[in-house]
Amino acid sequence: MTITYKQLCYLCKKNYATVTSKQSYVLCYECQKKEMNGEIKDPKMKKLFALPDQYYEKNYFLRNIKISYIKYGRLTEKQIKAFKTTVKKLEENEKK
Repeated sequence: MTITYKQLCYLCKKNYATVTSKQSYVLCYECQKKEMNGEIKDPKMKKLFALPDQYYEKNYFLRNIKISYIKYGRLTEKQIKAFKTTVKKLEENEKK
């Protein structure tokens, strides 16, 4: 079980972000939102990243994967699999 807590964002120092002990650099959703607005041309990736904003707000990992794809234009199979697994877990938690 991972312990989560809230900490002030390192950039804006206004908003709190939910973080884990494994996370070294804390950024809130609002600060990362600017980086996530890049254009995605691949239809498969558009479908993969077509998630409600609340998922991205809750999960730093999802935001990080999307930003990585926008920066570098590709993801490894392991990254895609981890992304899908995380989304499934979030959906299951919402149903409960």
